[in-house]
Amino acid sequence: MRRPFALLAGALLLGALAVSAVPAASAVPAVPATPALSAASAADGDDGFTIKDPRIKESSGLAASRRHPGVYWTHNDSGYGPQIYAVDGRTGETVATVTLSGIGKPRDVEAVSIGPGDQIYVGDIGDNLGGTWPYVWIYRLPEPKELKDQTIRATQYVVKYADGPRDAESMVVHPKTGRVYIIDKKEDGGHLYEGPAELSASGTNVFEPIAPVDLWATDAALSPDGTRLAVRGYFGGIHYDWNGGRIKRIDRLAVPLQRQGESVTYSADGTKLLYGTEGENSPVEVRDAPGADSSAKSPSAPGGSSSAGSGSGGSGSDGSGGLGAGAAAAAVVAVVAVLGLGRLLRRRS
Repeated sequence: MRRPFALLAGALLLGALAVSAVPAASAVPAVPATPALSAASAADGDDGFTIKDPRIKESSGLAASRRHPGVYWTHNDSGYGPQIYAVDGRTGETVATVTLSGIGKPRDVEAVSIGPGDQIYVGDIGDNLGGTWPYVWIYRLPEPKELKDQTIRATQYVVKYADGPRDAESMVVHPKTGRVYIIDKKEDGGHLYEGPAELSASGTNVFEPIAPVDLWATDAALSPDGTRLAVRGYFGGIHYDWNGGRIKRIDRLAVPLQRQGESVTYSADGTKLLYGTEGENSPVEVRDAPGADSSAKSPSAPGGSSSAGSGSGGSGSDGSGGLGAGAAAAAVVAVVAVLGLGRLLRRRS
């Protein structure tokens, strides 16, 4: 999905951060320590990677494979075919391309998630017109046992919202119950929508709003044990206690600054959060997952919480995801200015 205001905000934010990052003439910049990486961390992609496949120009979702350790599933945004890609977290190379059959032409694929029984759920839930389509789709297919280029038949589900059409980019599947949830995308915050206990391929699946989400959400992820929810936006994120879907906000997430942050997933062991962005040669960056068992964590990866000022994986005290005070202030000014401009232009039109 093309988002000119988000891109403009990103450009202003990068400029603001660059200005705020210039040290005074008498200041001596500190040299950050380089954390050590364990062999296990490098093997499963927990130190981050770059998606290198030139076909993946608009990576808009990310999900850690359950069946293939160190592999991450992703897909393109709107305007592409019915393909998902398995990316090796060690090298960033595509190791398998899966084409979905048995479905119509995708409109605006925005999310991917893994459910019980190694089932992959693909969310064709975006709406380029801002919430006008009367229905959207979810596709489900088994995660392949062998990583190779292949075609797999998928089940297609029709989805409607109880309170009318809306744009959405975030979908999660509970790892224990298999229930599907969607978060709509609104600048002033949206809602978590709960689907039926079991999706029906023969009828319409109505999703009901059950809890507010205090973020302009571009993606979300549930921890492998189903107890924590991470929701990200372009410039920040929020960590929730799942609480049976009646989510309770805990803290902000240390989301890295990216050119167009579109995706997030927990690592397979739940100790890391991986953040992706659109664009060719797009980097996937890693942060410690808040609330994870510290004894199970590998040493912090480059750009992780130890260098982001986030302690054990939470955000900095300024609530800006680890940015310094000056950078955080500049970020706020840039975002507010662009969002205000966007609203003004929409009203004039």
